[in-house]
Parts: sequence; C-alpha cells; structure tokens
Amino acid sequence: MAKAEVKDLLEAGVHFGHLTRKWNPNMAPYIYMERNGIHVINLYKTVAKLDEANEALKKIAASGRKILFVATKKQAKDIVSDKVAKVNMPYITERWPGGMLTNFVTIRKAVKKMASIDRMKKDGTFNTLSKKERLQVDRLRAKLEKNLGSISEMTRLPGALFVVDTMREHIAVKEAQKLNIPIFAMVDTNSDPRPIQYVIPSNDDASKSIEAILTEVTGAISEGLSERKAEKSKDAAPAKEAPAKTEAAAKTEDAPAKAKPAKKEAPAKAEETPAVEAKPAKKEAPAEVVADNLTKVEGIGPKISELLQAAGITTFALLADKSEEDLKTILTEAGSTFASKNPASWPKQAKMAAEGKWDELKTWQDSVSGGVE
Repeated sequence: MAKAEVKDLLEAGVHFGHLTRKWNPNMAPYIYMERNGIHVINLYKTVAKLDEANEALKKIAASGRKILFVATKKQAKDIVSDKVAKVNMPYITERWPGGMLTNFVTIRKAVKKMASIDRMKKDGTFNTLSKKERLQVDRLRAKLEKNLGSISEMTRLPGALFVVDTMREHIAVKEAQKLNIPIFAMVDTNSDPRPIQYVIPSNDDASKSIEAILTEVTGAISEGLSERKAEKSKDAAPAKEAPAKTEAAAKTEDAPAKAKPAKKEAPAKAEETPAVEAKPAKKEAPAEVVADNLTKVEGIGPKISELLQAAGITTFALLADKSEEDLKTILTEAGSTFASKNPASWPKQAKMAAEGKWDELKTWQDSVSGGVE
C-alpha cells in the first residue's frame, strides 16, 4: 500500500484550517502554526494518521464488512458518490435519516419497499393500478432511491463509519458511538476529535482536500477487497483438487486389496485386509471442511455465525435441525450482548437455504422485520 506524500497533500490544500477564533482546543496537538489568523495543520501528523486509518480500513474491507461513508455537504457529495461507488461501498450524500443505525430495522423496511415496487413492475402488478396510484408509487420509488438507493445492498449494520465534517454529521457520529461502530473522519481545526477513533486532521471544506483524502482511503479499501478476492480463489482451488486426489488414492488402495487374496496367506495376515479396506472412509474428509455462509439467514451476523460454528453448527442443514431452545442456550452462554437475540425463525430459514429455495427465502425475509415474524 503506497503511503501518502506530504507534498501531494500540501498541493491539495489539506493543511488549511479554520480561523483561529473558531478553533477547538482539543485539536491543538495537530496544529502546526497560525498564519494570518488561520490555523495551519501539521501535515506530517496527517500523513501518519492517514496511514493508520488506511491500514484499519484495509483490514475491515478484507474481512468482508461494509464501510458506510457520510458526506452531505455540497462540495463533498459528488466526490464521495464517485469514489465510493467504485469500491462498492454504501454512502449517504443526501440528508442523514435519523435512526439510520440505531433503528436500522425500520430503514431496511424502506429499502425492502423499493425492492417490492421493482417486483411489481416486473410481474405486471404495477400496470393494474390506476394512473394516480402509479404516479404516487413512482414518486415514492424516486424519493427512496434518492435517499436510500446507495445503501440498498447494506443488509446489516456497517463495520465502520467514514465521516466528512464531524460537526455537520454529529447525529451520525452519536449513533455510531451508541453502537460501538468504529468512526473514521476528516477532522478540521474547529471540530472535536475526542469521539473519533481514527482522526485524519485535514481541511474538510475544500473539494480538492476532500478528493485527496478519499483517493487514499478508497485505494486502501480497494486493496483490502483484492486481498479478500485472492484468499477466496486460493480456498476454492484446493477444494477442486481434493476429489481428484481421493480417486487416485482409492485406486492405489483397491489394487493391494485385490492382490492379497490371491496369495492365500495365513489367517494372521488375513486380519490385515480389513485395515486396507477401511481407508476409503477418508473420502468424507473434504465434505467436513465445507461450511455454509450462515449470515444468509436474516438475524445472523458475522459474530453470531462464529459462535454457531464454534458450537459445531457449520451448515444450513445442521442449523435447520436445531430447536429454538438449543440456539437460545448458545446465545445466552456467549453473553448478554447475544442473549437478547431471537433465533425462533433461524431453523426455518436454514431449511429453505439447505433445500436451495433462495427465492422463497428472500420473499419471506422481505415480508418480516429483522428475521422476526
């Protein structure tokens, strides 16, 4: 990962802060000097903090979690939507919908409403409506697309939040704090850096400055996604080779098994034959390694998936066989954070997934709230 250069940030005007009378004293460690009534940000510290943030963002992207970008100010909207869309991450560039994170289930209902309207248009139901009703539905669809279209693929809470201008997006910052979601932010000299886990001291008003920082950030995320893709391809390769090796082993094992009876040796040696015949049982080993993506079940996130796998529930079929009481016991033993989860519908969803009924599963998930009937 290429490190940011002080020269490039200097040319983009990242070092320009706010007027000295508007400063926040908590930003003092990141201020280099004052000139003509304006604070100048120490770019060497900016580079160090940016590299630290990029490393963390790269790991989050490599883990498969989403990073939600928030920038509703005019000069940042187009830059964020352009840069972030290229790395397939969700973003908010219109008004921040209150409860976006703390009341995520309700936001998901609005997103599912968009999907249901699209299905109406595909199956012909939309054409059966009156002209006035079609117009109302189209307007609702356009409004939802404008405000929530960029997060339609975000099915669960993000792994991190990236904010441009923490003062303007203070509601988003507070919601992320309540849910302990890591916050990455461009922080200017008039902002408070204390609520931010990964502070990037920089000018958050100039479009050139915003573009320079986002170019570095999205570059790190892109590298993380590439690493994840490479790891998946490596994991898939041995799985394809395993059956071929098993067949070769089976042939070599069958040959001596057939040759031994021809020698008509003493009974003591005949006892060794079953040991040779028992070896083909190893063919089942590759099947045990394959685990299903349990997060396809509504209500199961990455952490709960890890808990279930640790308890030996690695496939949809195994999850479908479990009762609500068994799952509740596993969650309760994991701590109070997971004890409040309702696993009642998980076996039902897992059964549909195990049988390959994905369309039926999606329709069911769209009709309920957070996987709870």
